[in-house]
Amino acid sequence: MHIGVAGNIGSGKTTLTRMLSEHYGWVPQYEAVTYNPYLEDYYKDIQRWSFNLEVYFLTQRFKDLLDIAESDKTVIQDRTVMEGVNIFVENNRAMGNISERDYQAYMDLFHVMMRMVRLPDLLIYLRCSVPHLVGQIQKRGRDYEQGMSLDYLQGLNDRYEKWIADYKGEVIVIEADKLDFVNNPEDFFAITNQIDAQLFGLFGVLENGN
Repeated sequence: MHIGVAGNIGSGKTTLTRMLSEHYGWVPQYEAVTYNPYLEDYYKDIQRWSFNLEVYFLTQRFKDLLDIAESDKTVIQDRTVMEGVNIFVENNRAMGNISERDYQAYMDLFHVMMRMVRLPDLLIYLRCSVPHLVGQIQKRGRDYEQGMSLDYLQGLNDRYEKWIADYKGEVIVIEADKLDFVNNPEDFFAITNQIDAQLFGLFGVLENGN
């Protein structure tokens, strides 16, 4: 089974992925942020490096999907390939950071790749307001993220909302502004309760809740 965790920058995806993997015994698949050779350059000059960054992310996520497809275990993935396309690439295109020529080349590559893989069995979306995202980004203190504009974050948020509204697969929406699932066990239980209900039905919820 393939579980995807989706959400904007600073929404808590990686932390939730780790916590859910430990809770359920799922195999975590983390996004390759730390090792992306374009990331720091991208935040210094978004227009110059957008296409390079997005092609790198697409390649890594495609490799991840191939690994997930070959696994006989349940894998929980930190950010999905659809977000790269529907959120980040579309946002950079709208902002003029990716040319139409580069966009068409990227989409051709994406469509070829998607013929070989399938979408997650369940998507978990962490919905956050921009002020909440800003607070989280400041708290984790990555230097290359500190100059990120509010307009950029808002553009991503708007596209996340549209994508989730049109999403055709199984999805759970978590109102992350209202939860502290890291420090409050009840908040984390509220998330796992929703997942249990989606994956295992009422019986699973009763079992886990005793």
